[in-house]
Amino acid sequence: MAPNLLVLGGTTEATALCRALAETGLRGTISFAGRVARPVRQPLPQRVGGFGGVDGLGRYLHRHGITHVVDATHPFAAQMSRNAIAACRAAQLPLVALTRAPWVAGPGDCWTHVPGIPEAVAALDQPAEHVMLAIGRQNLPAFSVRPQHRYLLRLVDPPASPPPFPDHHVIIDRGPFCVESDLALMKEHGISLVVSKNAGGTGAYAKIAAARILGLQVIMIDRPYVPPRPELHEISAVLDWIAHAPTDLGV
Repeated sequence: MAPNLLVLGGTTEATALCRALAETGLRGTISFAGRVARPVRQPLPQRVGGFGGVDGLGRYLHRHGITHVVDATHPFAAQMSRNAIAACRAAQLPLVALTRAPWVAGPGDCWTHVPGIPEAVAALDQPAEHVMLAIGRQNLPAFSVRPQHRYLLRLVDPPASPPPFPDHHVIIDRGPFCVESDLALMKEHGISLVVSKNAGGTGAYAKIAAARILGLQVIMIDRPYVPPRPELHEISAVLDWIAHAPTDLGV
C-alpha cells in the first residue's frame, strides 16, 4: 500500500517536511489546529480545526485511509501529541514525532526555569519591569494579574480583543527572527526581562541570544510532559522512517 500521511503541523519543520513529501511524490495531508489566522501556504492538501479528541482522530485516520502519522506540532501542543499517541496505538498505525531539541542554558544565560504558565505568572510577582512576553496570545489572560509591568507582545495575528494589560505594545510579525533585529527591538523598548516558552529550534531563538548579550533575566517555561514516542530531528530521517516503518505495529 502506498503511504498516505497525516502531518500534524503548525511549525516550520512541518512546512519543510511537507515540501519534501511533495517533492518526492508522497501523498498526505497537513492538519492545523486553527490557532493562526494566516497559516503558511503548504505544498500538500491541508485541513484546519480539531479532530474531536482521541476518538475523533481515530475516525479520521480510518475514514481517510491514513497509513503513517507525523507529529510536527509545536512542543507545547501537548494535548494534540497525547491524542495522536493514543489514536495511533488504537489504530495500530506508526507514529513518529518530528521534534526540535530544547534550548539549553549556556555561559552568560540567566534563566529561571518554571514548569508552566501559572509558575511564570507567579515569577512576575515583583516590582515593575519592561517584559517581553513571548508566549503567544492564548496564554496572555493569565498574566493580567500582574498589571504593574509594561509588556511587549509579539504575535503572529492581531489580537481579537485588546490585550488585558494597562501598559503594552503589540508587534505583529512572524519568525524566523534574527539576533540583530531582536537586540534592536529590546533596546528600543527598554526590555529588562523576557518570558519565553522553551520552543527549541532556531526560528525563535534570537530573543534568547539577544537576552544573553544584554544580560537580561529569562523566565523559561519548560516543556509539558508527553508520553514516550519515537522522535526524529531531521527531515531525511522522517523520509527514511516512512519508507521502512511497519504499518501494523502501532506506536
